[in-house]
Amino acid sequence: MKMKTVRRAMISVSDKEGIVDLAKSLAEQGTRIVSTGGTAAVLSEAGVPVTPVGEITGFPEMLCGRVRTLHPKVFGGILGRRSLDSDALEMEEHGITPIDLVVVNFYPFESAAARKGITPEEAIEQIDIGGPSLVRAAAKSHADVVVLCRPSQYGPFLDALRSDEGVTPEMRRRFAAEAFLRVARYDGAIADWFDRASPGETVARPAGETVEPARALRYGENPHQKAWWYSTPDQSLHLTPLRGKELSYNNLLDADGAWRLISEFDEPAAAIIKHGNPCGVAAGGALVDLFRGALACDPVSAFGGIVALNRPVDERLAKELAGLFLEVILAPRFEGDALERLARKKRLRLVEATVAASTKDAREVRSISAGMLVQEPDLPGDDEAAWTVPTRRKPAAAEIDDLRFAWKVAKHVRSNAAVLAASTTTVGIGAGQMSRVDSVRLAVEKAADARLLLDGAVMASDGFFPFPDGVERAAQAGIRAVIQPGGSIRDGEVIAAADTLGVAMVFTGTRHFRH
Repeated sequence: MKMKTVRRAMISVSDKEGIVDLAKSLAEQGTRIVSTGGTAAVLSEAGVPVTPVGEITGFPEMLCGRVRTLHPKVFGGILGRRSLDSDALEMEEHGITPIDLVVVNFYPFESAAARKGITPEEAIEQIDIGGPSLVRAAAKSHADVVVLCRPSQYGPFLDALRSDEGVTPEMRRRFAAEAFLRVARYDGAIADWFDRASPGETVARPAGETVEPARALRYGENPHQKAWWYSTPDQSLHLTPLRGKELSYNNLLDADGAWRLISEFDEPAAAIIKHGNPCGVAAGGALVDLFRGALACDPVSAFGGIVALNRPVDERLAKELAGLFLEVILAPRFEGDALERLARKKRLRLVEATVAASTKDAREVRSISAGMLVQEPDLPGDDEAAWTVPTRRKPAAAEIDDLRFAWKVAKHVRSNAAVLAASTTTVGIGAGQMSRVDSVRLAVEKAADARLLLDGAVMASDGFFPFPDGVERAAQAGIRAVIQPGGSIRDGEVIAAADTLGVAMVFTGTRHFRH
């Protein structure tokens, strides 16, 4: 059934954006507006006729505003089914008038709870009870009631109401779906706050339960797959597209991997990502030199890749970047004329990356056919105090720097991973092989293809070496120090092989698989 008129509307909003214009438009059409507290005051001041909710319920607002709308004459007016004679008779018997429109948004719990210095008692008072209850009731009754919970919905609603079509059942269902999503996100944010504020084990609640409305992407991994981009309250990174084509599903995956990688480094760093794997990384030094070093590791794979930088892009670096075909450049800022220079490449996406204030409570969520997997993120930083050296030869100071660098990179390479590095720059990367020795072989071959020397370089492996063959293959190519988790039942054999070959080895005691 199409809705062409609104006889009565309940309006109670914390976010007052657009509410006066909406209420005026409704009042001009003869809608009787019922409202509460601050919203009623704002509307009255703007000259909109308002009926205080207390006149409907026969009760004043109570308990310092905790109880306002929780009354049968409000909820009965929303939940009463117009098509059911028994509901209509009960409503008439109890003097309940139908409510056709509910416009409600909630106390700003998320922002209030994030304020510095807020007490638990103050945060709890920002938990809205009546608002979500009204929204849920209206969404449940969308066959007869329209529910609006975001200012951006007001315009489309008024346009539909004025149109020949009216507010269609399809539109009411869509508004209802958005309403339930908003309630879920709100409740999820509250659950997160209780989780963080409570001692003991945390609740592994999937972040996907509390998401912002999706942004549709052109397609997914392949053109025949639909895809959407959601925002979550606990996301650790905010991306702002500045120039170029729309970001794709694969762009976003690679951009995420690239940013996670360079976030490992406090010093300047540059990374090039292709199909989820680094094909070149460098850290420490001038950014333009780091980009050149990262590119030299695998210039063939870098074609059409994504570049991430943890320092602003200046014009000198922009000139260098403009010489290569890239899909995305990700950086905290583009300075001076750098943005305009790079913007001349119309297909190139330029994205500003901003780290969220707090990422410690984030969860990683992946779907599987049997449900959903949730885990804590593998955050940057390792306890180097726990590292041990089981070999006779100890790594030199320069080797330690390279081992530390290679270990950080290996964490972001698909398992099995082998990363070869020299002068805190990758010189060969082997990724995603079913056998660890094959990853080593691939990394050595990549270095040879790029004509990079391995004599004196180091190697990092994301997992332990189950046999000595990986270390032996690396040593044959010139590797002189290795870092790995350790923990294999054949560690003794691997250490003995390293000693025979004069290779220094570090055990971290921690692995960094990335599937």
